[in-house]
Amino acid sequence: MATTNREKLFTEFPPVETAQWEEVITADLKGADYERKLVWRTPEGFSVRPYYRAENLEGIQHLETEAGQFPYVRGTRTHNRWGVHQTLKVECPAKANAEALKMLNAGVDSLEFCVCGEELTAEALDTLLAGIEMTAVQLTFSGSYVGKVADLVFDKVEKAGLEKEALHLNFVIDPIIKNLSLKGQFCCAGNGEECFNKVAELVNRAAEYKHARIVTVSGENFSNAGSTIVEELAFTLAAGHDYLVRLMEKGLSVDLAARKIRFSMGVTANYFLEMAKFRAARMLWANIVKAYNPEKNCACKMYTHAVTSSWNQTAYDPYVNMLRGTTEAMSATIAGVNTLEVLPFNVAYEAPTEFSQRIARNVELLLKHESHFDQVVDPAGGSYYIETLTKSIAEEAWKLFLEVEEKGGYTAAFEAGFVVEKVKASAAAKDKNIMMRRQILLGANQYPNFTETASKELCACAVERKEAEGNVLVPYRGSMAFEQMRLGVDRSGKAPKAFMLTCGSLAMARARAQFSCNFFACAGIKVQDNTFFKSVEEGVEAALASKAEIVVVCASDDDYATVAPKVKELLGGKAILVVAGAPACTPELEAQGITNFINVKSNVLETLKFYLKELGI
Repeated sequence: MATTNREKLFTEFPPVETAQWEEVITADLKGADYERKLVWRTPEGFSVRPYYRAENLEGIQHLETEAGQFPYVRGTRTHNRWGVHQTLKVECPAKANAEALKMLNAGVDSLEFCVCGEELTAEALDTLLAGIEMTAVQLTFSGSYVGKVADLVFDKVEKAGLEKEALHLNFVIDPIIKNLSLKGQFCCAGNGEECFNKVAELVNRAAEYKHARIVTVSGENFSNAGSTIVEELAFTLAAGHDYLVRLMEKGLSVDLAARKIRFSMGVTANYFLEMAKFRAARMLWANIVKAYNPEKNCACKMYTHAVTSSWNQTAYDPYVNMLRGTTEAMSATIAGVNTLEVLPFNVAYEAPTEFSQRIARNVELLLKHESHFDQVVDPAGGSYYIETLTKSIAEEAWKLFLEVEEKGGYTAAFEAGFVVEKVKASAAAKDKNIMMRRQILLGANQYPNFTETASKELCACAVERKEAEGNVLVPYRGSMAFEQMRLGVDRSGKAPKAFMLTCGSLAMARARAQFSCNFFACAGIKVQDNTFFKSVEEGVEAALASKAEIVVVCASDDDYATVAPKVKELLGGKAILVVAGAPACTPELEAQGITNFINVKSNVLETLKFYLKELGI
C-alpha cells in the first residue's frame, strides 16, 4: 500500500527539465543579465551557479564510494566521532595539570599542551600529566621544545609499559610552515637538514605507535594570513608532500611516513565551501600518497585537525565571535574532521578565560550531544551543490599544487617568494572588500555596537597589524584596520558626534539615516538619530543645539538639490556637512561647495579616516 501511494505521488509530480527551469528564471529576470545577477564568481577561481541538479554530478567518480573507502572523500572512518580539542599554555606544569584535569572533566577528549615556558624535564612532564590516563585521551604537544618533549613522552610511555597501540599522540613539529614560512628560516642552520634528520629519527621511533603523528602541517596559517580556501588547501598539501618526499629520501617507507603526518587547517565563515574543502583535501591527499604505491591504502588516509578562524574574529563586539565559532564548527564537523578546536571568543585581545574556554568547548558538546552531528557520516554526501563545490575546489587546488611542484616543491616555491606573493594578493583583495563593505565583519565594518567603547584591557598591540619583514607569512585579523581606527577614537579623549538631519521624503530619510548611523559608528563616532524634521530650519536648529561636529543630511535624491544647499547656508560652517547618497545633482552640489558624500560604494575605512582627520583625531 505504501509503495502504491509513493508511486502515485511521483506520478502527480512529473520531473521538470532544466530547460524549463531556465525559461522561468529568464522570464523572472526581465532582461537582466543572468550571469551578473545569479552567478557568483568566488575568490577561489570558479563560478557558483544559482542551483544544481543531478546532471551536474555526471563524471564525478567518487560518488560510488562510501566512508572509509579510497579516496576517502566521504571520510576516513565509518563514523563521525571527532575529538573536542582545546589548547593549554604550559608555563607552570603543576598549574597546567590542574587546568587540564578540569577540561577533561568538562568534556574535552583531545588536549594540547603548548610548552612555552622553560624546557620540560622528565620530572616536569610527570607533573604535567599527573592523574591523566594517557590511553583515554588524545594528547598533542606543541611549542618551542616539542622535539625534545616528544623524546620525553616516548621515554615515559616505554618506562610505564603502556600499550603503544592504545595511545593517541600528536606533535606539532613543522619546520616548513612554523619556521620557514612564518619566520623566514628553518630552526637550524642551512637548508633545515638537521631539523629533518630529527623528524625522521622521531618517525622511526614512533613506528610501533599506530596512532602517533610526529609532523603537523599547520595549514591554518595560510588562511589566517588572508589566503583563499583553494590557496590554503593547495599550499597545505604541497607542504605535506614536501615532508613525505624528505622522509622517504631519508630511507622511510611511504606507508610509515604518510601515517606520521597530521594536517591542521582553518575553518572560515564560508560555510559550504569549507565543508567541500575538507572533503576535497582527503581525496587529493589520498591520490598523492597513492602515487607512491604504498603497501596498504590506509596510508592514504588524511588525518585532519580543524581550528576555527582567527582571521574572522573581532576585538569589538566580541560575543559575536561565539556565533562565528559555531557556524565554523558546523562546517568542520559536517565535513568529517578528526579533531576540532573552537577558539575562545576573546582570544583576539586577551588570554582566554575559564568562561570563554567553557563556551568554546560547549559549542562542540552541543553539536554532539544535542544536535547529534556525530551520529551521521558525511551528511553532505550526495548534495548536488556540495559535491559540485568539492569537485571545483579539488580541481583548482590541484592546479595550484602542480604549479608549486613545477617550481621544485613547497620549500623551493616559498623561498622564491611565490607563496607569499599569492597570499598577499588574496589578502589585499579581502582587505579592499572589507573597506568597501562587500565583505561584512559584523561589529567592525557594519552594524557596530553603537554604545560600545574599548575596555581598558584592549591594548593597541591587539589591533595593530604587523607588516611583513621579508619573505614571510604574517597572520592577522580582517577587522584590524577598523579596530585600530576605532580604538584611536576611544583613546583620544574626545567624543565626536554625527547628527542625522532627516527631512523631505520620510521613507528615504529613515533608510539613509540608518545607513549613516552604521557608517559613522564603525569609527566609534557617536550618532544621534532622529525620526523626522518637518522643515530644514527645525533640523538645523536641533543639529546646532546638539553640538555635533558632523551633520548628515538624510533625504531623497529629488530633495537634495534644494535641501542640501539650504542646510549648508544655515549651518554656516559650524559643522561638517555630509550628504547621504549619490544623487544625480551631485555636480551641482559640488559646485556650491558641498563635497562630502557617503553611499554604498564608499570606501568606508578611508572615508572615516578622512573625517577623523578633519576632527583632529
